[in-house]
Amino acid sequence: MATDADDAPEQIRIRKEKRERLLADGGDAYPVVVPRTHTLAEIRAAYPDLAPDTQTGLQAGVAGRVIFMRNTGKLCFATLQEGDGTKLQAMISLNGVGADALAAWKSDVDLGDFVFVHGEVISSRTGELSVMADSWFMAAKSLRPLPVAHKEMNEESRVRQRYVDLIVRPEAREMARTRIAVVRALRNALERRGFLEVETPMLQTLHGGAAARPFVTHSNALDIDLYLRIAPELFLKRCVVGGLEQVFEINRNFRNEGSDSTHSPEFAMLETYEAYGTYDDSARMIRELVQEIAQEVFGTQVVTLADGTEYDLRGEWTTVEMYPSLSDALGVPVTPETSVAELRALAERVCLEIPDGKGYGHGKLVEELWEHQYGDKLYAPTFVRDFPVETSPLTRQHRTKAGVTEKWDLYVRGFELATGYSELVDPVIQRERFVDQARLAAQGDDEAMALDEDFLAAMEHGMPPTTGTGMGIDRLLMALTGLGIRETILFPIVRPVTR
Repeated sequence: MATDADDAPEQIRIRKEKRERLLADGGDAYPVVVPRTHTLAEIRAAYPDLAPDTQTGLQAGVAGRVIFMRNTGKLCFATLQEGDGTKLQAMISLNGVGADALAAWKSDVDLGDFVFVHGEVISSRTGELSVMADSWFMAAKSLRPLPVAHKEMNEESRVRQRYVDLIVRPEAREMARTRIAVVRALRNALERRGFLEVETPMLQTLHGGAAARPFVTHSNALDIDLYLRIAPELFLKRCVVGGLEQVFEINRNFRNEGSDSTHSPEFAMLETYEAYGTYDDSARMIRELVQEIAQEVFGTQVVTLADGTEYDLRGEWTTVEMYPSLSDALGVPVTPETSVAELRALAERVCLEIPDGKGYGHGKLVEELWEHQYGDKLYAPTFVRDFPVETSPLTRQHRTKAGVTEKWDLYVRGFELATGYSELVDPVIQRERFVDQARLAAQGDDEAMALDEDFLAAMEHGMPPTTGTGMGIDRLLMALTGLGIRETILFPIVRPVTR
């Protein structure tokens, strides 16, 4: 990250000296009380069209970060900025504050400092809304310089120093607000549909609910290993068993896997479960939710992405089936009966590298082949339906099609946004599926699910027909804004810098 003269250590030394001098003179570089009477936004709203060279008579105390300053002989100008990005000019003059306070301003204040300014709200001769100071003091001394105004921070710097990114880039502040607006709109939309928000454990004694590698920790008190959850699914299903027939949770999941433009080891997720629904119902609901959120937060279902292009979310969305679409792409029939040997040969034909070992059965090979052929090519919103049984251990067998499950994945702009099932509610078949998962784990599949006896006991009490969905909040922001996942997460995980 570039600084004003790429001499940050020297600037830090000078700023620390200013802090020491301020304290030695009896001042306070970090006062407890700042008697602000108005926000900068309130001043702006009160006087939107003040004529040039006008005095309002309003005495105001304002505070903000100094992001621009110009010092002249008897008059100094500064632009203050507050949290929402609102800016206002402060004018510090010899006549207004006196010789000592003007000299202190010139000697003590740097870009990045927080200052308090009291005075009359006026417009300058050029028509700039301003506070003409009659007093000022330091509200918080900044010891590090801000980036150079005309040099953009690179992505790595923005992610590592998000606090600086928030200072200098309105887009960063807007994303933080947009994210919360999207989450709020999701909650409201689900509550309007009768869903109850619940909270389920983040630390779990078994890992399940998704195919992923977990993070493992240890409880000293219980002397057992625990897992950061990879999904809340099995606990939300327990809620349905208990009679909470429409539930949802928005919270964090953790998966000990790689990071890239669409993946983060820690991510926010929405999961919903609704009794007496099917995967057709949940697909319709997810489409409606995404369209409603776009309309509510962005004012349109044709959203403008970061690169200036438009993305159309309106109307019905395309639906394709996994096996027929894979057959079309490869030019040969692929069915649930296609052997592992045939699938490996097809992978080799399309230059898809498949690791050796027994962890890759029919289902995983089919999904890998499909992802290779289609995954990053489905730009328009598209539901992909009817997945292999082997890779969908928590999903109901299809009602009319052998060898596939009632599962869909939703793809937008070339990445997976959401998934949905007709949930498996037969505890006998669920046990068989868990046993199959244990067999895969023994063969080296570190994403296979553990056998959860307590969950099976819950199911044995009776679970109504249910549909469930999961949608990544970070990816929803990606879909609606066109930004990468690290831009949609306020503080994404990054490898520490070794010093």
